[in-house]
Amino acid sequence: MSESKRGWYVLRAISGKEAKVKEILDAQIKNTDLGNYLFQVLIPTEKVMAVRNGKKVIKERNLYSGYVFIEADLRGEVIHTLTNTTNVIDFLRGREKGSQPERLRESEVMRMLGAADDLGVPGENEVNDYIVGETVMVNDGSFKGFTGTIEKVDREKKKLTIMVKIFGRPNPLELDNSQVERE
Repeated sequence: MSESKRGWYVLRAISGKEAKVKEILDAQIKNTDLGNYLFQVLIPTEKVMAVRNGKKVIKERNLYSGYVFIEADLRGEVIHTLTNTTNVIDFLRGREKGSQPERLRESEVMRMLGAADDLGVPGENEVNDYIVGETVMVNDGSFKGFTGTIEKVDREKKKLTIMVKIFGRPNPLELDNSQVERE
């Protein structure tokens, strides 16, 4: 058992408790001998833009709900200590009964770390791909549910001017891109 098993592994956690597991493990790294065997605890997240009460809010959302990624050297009692941590279900393992925790391949780790770095605020192309003449429906604000045609697109300000029929007459509305959706 002298060979090192240092690598990236996946802990299955109770969904919604991933941050709590990370907090507990980070505290154990600092305060106990587990710090000699557990090197990093990671929960990959992405930033998602949502509209709440007419305002844009950027929230973080877990990419892999119910999973906590760890870089560890699994020797001795480390597996037992990690699986008995509050809110941890078990390691991600093979299908055979009694199989050892599965180590992530280097390519999977790089993809995961790269994905965590690359996913920031939604990019320009995702938010500003509306074109003049396109029909959209208002999904936020006083005119929610109204349908209109795009008359003008301001890509810098991320605004749209939409002609909406109100009482049978066309009226221009200036809205954020996030306040409309394609039909």
